[in-house]
Amino acid sequence: MKIMQLSLPVNDILDELEQALQSSPAAILQAPPGSGKTTRIPLAFLNASWLSNCRILMLEPRRLAATNAARYMASLRQEVVGQTVGYSIRYERKISAATRIEVMTEGLLTRRIQADPELNGVGLVIFDEFHERSQHADLALALCRDIQQGLREDLRLLIMSATLESGPLAQLLNDCPVITANGRSFPVSIRHVDQDPAGSLVESTARGIRLALAETTGDILAFLPGAFEIERCRKLLHDLTGQIRLHPLYGNLPFTEQEAAIRPGTKRKVVLATNIAETSLTIEGVETVVDSGWERRPQFDPASGMPTLRTVRISGASAEQRSGRAGRLGPGSCYRLWSAGTHGALLPFSPPEILHADLAPLAFELASWGIEDPGQLQWLDAPPPGHLAGARQLLQQLGAVDRHGRLTSLGREMIHYPSHPRLARLLVEAVRIGRPGLGSDLVAILSERDLFHQSSGQGRVASRSDLLDRLQLLHQDRTNRTAMVRRAAGFWRRRLNVGIEPPVEIDQLGRLLAVAYPDRLARQRQPGSDRYLLRDGRGAKLSPRTAVYNAEWLIAVDVTRKPG
Repeated sequence: MKIMQLSLPVNDILDELEQALQSSPAAILQAPPGSGKTTRIPLAFLNASWLSNCRILMLEPRRLAATNAARYMASLRQEVVGQTVGYSIRYERKISAATRIEVMTEGLLTRRIQADPELNGVGLVIFDEFHERSQHADLALALCRDIQQGLREDLRLLIMSATLESGPLAQLLNDCPVITANGRSFPVSIRHVDQDPAGSLVESTARGIRLALAETTGDILAFLPGAFEIERCRKLLHDLTGQIRLHPLYGNLPFTEQEAAIRPGTKRKVVLATNIAETSLTIEGVETVVDSGWERRPQFDPASGMPTLRTVRISGASAEQRSGRAGRLGPGSCYRLWSAGTHGALLPFSPPEILHADLAPLAFELASWGIEDPGQLQWLDAPPPGHLAGARQLLQQLGAVDRHGRLTSLGREMIHYPSHPRLARLLVEAVRIGRPGLGSDLVAILSERDLFHQSSGQGRVASRSDLLDRLQLLHQDRTNRTAMVRRAAGFWRRRLNVGIEPPVEIDQLGRLLAVAYPDRLARQRQPGSDRYLLRDGRGAKLSPRTAVYNAEWLIAVDVTRKPG
């Protein structure tokens, strides 16, 4: 099969990189956005002698990036996805016996390794956009190193990044070769505001977009922290929809809407995005970036087991990545909605997720791998002991591990379900009580974006359960509102071979939630109160988004600790 040849900066280092992987089990490639690393490198190595006709796995941090990379590489080979190039993402796989390059999201590799510790038939694992430093990528790298050292000396690893401190990573990989490629970016003029905007972040971003529309041509990519700010900004710009196409772009958006945001059209386009658009994706037509300078970063309190989302300043590396999106196709402009002084105070890089996230999934994977002491693996940043201890305490409450951190028989059942340990425990229980369909629907609802994310409980009829309300909506609504949840429910229903089930009973619902959230049992402090006492002695208050009222006992599946 003839591959379409493209003139890309990364072509200049292909021979050097191939020689590095010929002689070393690992290599690092530093290549800025626009160099062509994501789609050129895997295709170039298909016939490498050291690959021995084995498969290439390439990890991407996000589903949309994975599917688009696979489709583009397949098009270069004038094939359809699923032949030489395929992809695996959550709830969907398009591969075949002929597939040599499999693009996959990072979390799937750890489960692949658990099922196949030698990664049979795989010759090269590529970590793309590694600078994002998700805990999935960090864990996958640690496990791949363990495989190299104990089972597969012939397995190669390639770490690719646009912005990454390569020194510590090269040292971790036994001083492996570090190769640098040039980019193909055009000059981008950077404009800072004189002083940081006061007041609403959304309003200042909307003003920045209007200014950019008036002063520039071409499409605009605007960065906001999360879906909430994107939807608010969209409303503020609604009067422009007759003149422009206005698209949101964030992780939990239905796939069709995500893809619509990156496709070209006849009208000028404004894309309102989270950091999903920071790397990997090329949004055709973008000549201008409007950057709010903020992102949503999850924080986890290991003492309480409660997550919180913080809106924080982006790092200098992220700012550089974002502005670079305006220079992919030609000279561009970037409107940074913060002052030059504030820019100088930005952190150089965002902290790795492993240092501040919920580590229950990681702890579960370590137990499944037979690791009691994380020091047995090589980490770029080791998981913090306090966070890991809290994660293991939860796994014990779920019955997944014993007091020594070893998998129990229940834990071995749970490992078959690729989800958060809480949800895996729920699925095991659902099968045990003969309600796999109910379990499938609950896991879909709990793992995807809230179906009622834009509403509050105020004005709604009081309910016995927020989950019953969502189950009812899932079964009755067939619009885009429920598309992602229906897709997830369908995946689990197929996996559990679900047949016809009777209507939901509240006692069964409570039982499934209780085994998944044993630490979230709460009792009302006094009749009529919205204040509750959690099982661990902490106080909590009902959110106005709930329709539940005056329940003496409840299971609080969604508990968020307020920042500060």
